[in-house]
Amino acid sequence: MELLIKNLTKTYSNKVKALDDVSLKIGVGMFGLLGPNGAGKSTLMRTIATIQSPDSGEIHFNDIDVLVDQLSLRKVLGYLPQSFGVYPKMSAEQLLNYFAVLKGVNNKAERKELVNELLEITNLLDVKKKNVDGYSGGMKQRFGIAQLLLNDPKLIIVDEPTAGLDPAERQRFLNVIREVGTNCTVIFSTHIVEDVRELCNDMAIMNGGKILKHIRPVEATKEISGKIWIKAVKRDDLEKAEQKHNVLSSNYNVDNTINIRVYNEKKPGLGFKKTEPQLDDVYFIALKEDQKK
Repeated sequence: MELLIKNLTKTYSNKVKALDDVSLKIGVGMFGLLGPNGAGKSTLMRTIATIQSPDSGEIHFNDIDVLVDQLSLRKVLGYLPQSFGVYPKMSAEQLLNYFAVLKGVNNKAERKELVNELLEITNLLDVKKKNVDGYSGGMKQRFGIAQLLLNDPKLIIVDEPTAGLDPAERQRFLNVIREVGTNCTVIFSTHIVEDVRELCNDMAIMNGGKILKHIRPVEATKEISGKIWIKAVKRDDLEKAEQKHNVLSSNYNVDNTINIRVYNEKKPGLGFKKTEPQLDDVYFIALKEDQKK
């Protein structure tokens, strides 16, 4: 099972280049598309999902030429956009039953079994009689996963699904995605590095419509091993440190000093200690190097 994206381009009428010669090869499992807001992630997701057309390029999923045969792709696609509409005053059980009918599951007993199975997978069985419009944000996201699983999709696209969720809801949602993402191709678009670190066996960093880096998370940190340094500086010295060193990120200590993380081949100066690299470091390095171009 493989999704192949080749030389995709898309420029909007306001001259914004949302996709700039994007090429990717994505296999089975969880693929994280990581980038800041405005990076072009949603444009790429909508293009793969056949909701909008690129100016040029190719998309193939297994033997389907996606841009030529959109219907065949939609039959095996599950798509959860950033926001997915307003629900009528219906329970999760009623809505899933209705969607199952629309998707051709005509046998009543088979439909009931399928609906209950999906409610259990998404941890919504206890609230199946509750109206979906009264669900919390995390519950609505999990319901979104339940409805997209009705057609047993082989390609699943979820666009910024954890944005705005509280920590507990986010974790429940990630657990559901982790469970459904073992036997199909799942593209998980996010600006949250932690989501990718927790879930994905493959990833790409995107910004300005371009793929800056395509690498497995486990390999990404190995590339910068021995090159990440940490030092506590006074608040007043932060600006000076940022001018002098390649500071990737900083965070406050309880004593009101600030820990800075610096990327450098060798020890940057007095007081610096070598520290283990994190996926956040890989992300910030890619963005910083892109800004220099």
